[in-house]
Amino acid sequence: MPHITFSDLGTMDYKECWDLQEKLFSENGDLKLRRRKYPEEEIADTTDYLFFVEHPHVYTLGKSGDISNLLLSEEELKKVGASFYPINRGGDITYHGPGQIVGYPIFDLEHYFTDIHKFLRYLEEAIIRTLAHYSITAGRIDGLTGVWIDESDPAKARKIAALGVKCSRWITMHGFAFNVNTDLSYFKNIIPCGIDDKDVTSMERELGRRFDMEEVKSRLLLEIRQLFEHAH
Repeated sequence: MPHITFSDLGTMDYKECWDLQEKLFSENGDLKLRRRKYPEEEIADTTDYLFFVEHPHVYTLGKSGDISNLLLSEEELKKVGASFYPINRGGDITYHGPGQIVGYPIFDLEHYFTDIHKFLRYLEEAIIRTLAHYSITAGRIDGLTGVWIDESDPAKARKIAALGVKCSRWITMHGFAFNVNTDLSYFKNIIPCGIDDKDVTSMERELGRRFDMEEVKSRLLLEIRQLFEHAH
């Protein structure tokens, strides 16, 4: 059974965390190459890492994204205290900030299954199960990644978690952003994920109360471990 090495990084600057991901992603990639190149040598296996983190206000734009989905100038970004990074994940623009659980799984999918779509569905499922624990019903919308409330009603559908990953040699990085007590006003400065006809929500907005972030993280970690550590 694969083992996931988990760390809660607390609050960390986006770039600092991205550099950490890149370092571990590269190390795992190099290990895989060496194991293939020198099968007779005893070379350590890759390590599966999972980080939870909260970022100070930041907007990130995926490589397939459109910069026009950021509705702020550089000056306006400064005014709202947010930074901006174009990055190397899939997907369009999104927001990260306090009260949001950002999850970064740096997994070697050869430990589980070699299917990036299944990987995304597993991450969504862990969030859906976490929400169900708090009596919030969520699901998926065909053709759109992420986790949605009222997903079957296009007029009411609202996104509570966004996903965007990078995968190379079956090693993943980047991940998901799950709105718990997030200040949703920051989403008004972008067209989230390039979708302009759907609202964004949080656990706080849905149930009208703030949540203990540590408690929600514990539940989410449990769901991720149960799904992935028993996957094949």
